[in-house]
Amino acid sequence: MIPVREFMPLKRKPLRLLDQVRYVLQAKRYSPRTEDAYTGWIRRFVLFHGKRHPALMGNAEVAQYLSYLAVNRKVAPSTQNQALSAILFLYRYVLDVEIGWIDDVVRATRPKRIPLILTAKEVRHLLSFLSGRPWLMATILYGGGLRVMECCRLRVKDVDLELGQITIRQGKGGKDRITVLPQSVMPHLRRQLEYVRQVWQGDFRDGVSVTLPYALDRKYKNVGHEWGWAYLFPSKRTIVSKKTGAVLRHHIHVSVLQRAVRKASIAAKLPKPATPHTFRHSFATDLLMAGYDIRTVQELMGHARVETTMIYLHVLNIGGLGVKSPADYL
Repeated sequence: MIPVREFMPLKRKPLRLLDQVRYVLQAKRYSPRTEDAYTGWIRRFVLFHGKRHPALMGNAEVAQYLSYLAVNRKVAPSTQNQALSAILFLYRYVLDVEIGWIDDVVRATRPKRIPLILTAKEVRHLLSFLSGRPWLMATILYGGGLRVMECCRLRVKDVDLELGQITIRQGKGGKDRITVLPQSVMPHLRRQLEYVRQVWQGDFRDGVSVTLPYALDRKYKNVGHEWGWAYLFPSKRTIVSKKTGAVLRHHIHVSVLQRAVRKASIAAKLPKPATPHTFRHSFATDLLMAGYDIRTVQELMGHARVETTMIYLHVLNIGGLGVKSPADYL
């Protein structure tokens, strides 16, 4: 006779708080970077209050921690807001506790910032100090207004050479959009695709798949081995999945392009501290200077609000702020 205990369900250990947070974040399809940021802030919030469980704390403790970030740590407003978002996510979706209006919070001051831009001449000069893959990625950033991570995550299927366009998948806010593919990079892009095909053929032969979003590998078998899903800028090294043990190839790390642009900026002796994101700002300003409608620029940039795009009008000193200096009348 089989013992009754063999039919009893196994008792699982309850998940730790941060594991619960990761589980809910993944269930709601937050990006891995947001997952790491939120769990980091929640961990620091708990440590700040002597490892007390958040369920035993409330508005007062949250306000105290946020004020500490602004007064003692002197963090930027965006950093303080990210910490607040992480803590609110914890209470609302993990602990099922609604946190009301938080009073007595010292807010980090938000100064008005103007984005750094490069003129077309400066962009051309900076690009001349880049070569190979960094040059191609930087030119795509400037030619299409992509964010750095959006460029790193591009796959073969997202680039349409015939239509001359790039499809951005799961951009900021989880939104898709279409932007411009510069014609000047076509020959270089074809050579890059030939290199990617060689890497893909070797991976296909060795059983190496590419990393996929969400659970596509379970829903569609062997989709990770398809040509269209290969990364346009693959990493030179493979990784081993901690969950499945499968050998995977990820996209290039953002630091590769960041270091290359930094070195090129120093070598070019530019007075402006250019970064890969500067190419995106320069893309928007150059389009507006060329006379394109601000709504068109907003759509290409992927901005949720037109007010975000309008800041480039202030940079150019056109539109409502178009003022001619009185010294020019002398």
